[in-house]
Amino acid sequence: MRQYEIRWVRLPEPVGLRPLLLLSRTPAYAYLSKVLAAEVTTTVRGIPQEVRLGTRDGMPKPCAAKLDNVHLVPVRSIGRLMTVLPVPRIPEVKRALGHALFWTELMAL
Repeated sequence: MRQYEIRWVRLPEPVGLRPLLLLSRTPAYAYLSKVLAAEVTTTVRGIPQEVRLGTRDGMPKPCAAKLDNVHLVPVRSIGRLMTVLPVPRIPEVKRALGHALFWTELMAL
């Protein structure tokens, strides 16, 4: 598991199995029991707290990573890899997280 991968994750009901964008730094997956991840959903609102994704990013259809919906998930609940976010898209994730947390330093990226 690595930072900026999108993987299937089993969340508690009623949510269930859902793609999540892994946010924790890569070395953390080796020793933490829970890590941060953002929900990915086909509901796209076009707000600054989300990152639009599509087939060019390895997703099967248009969707968005929702940085307003960040979860602390058990590593054992993280499943199969869907895709890895392309490196040029990483600043968009940081900017969206900045908007979600109102961290102006990240909002300017």
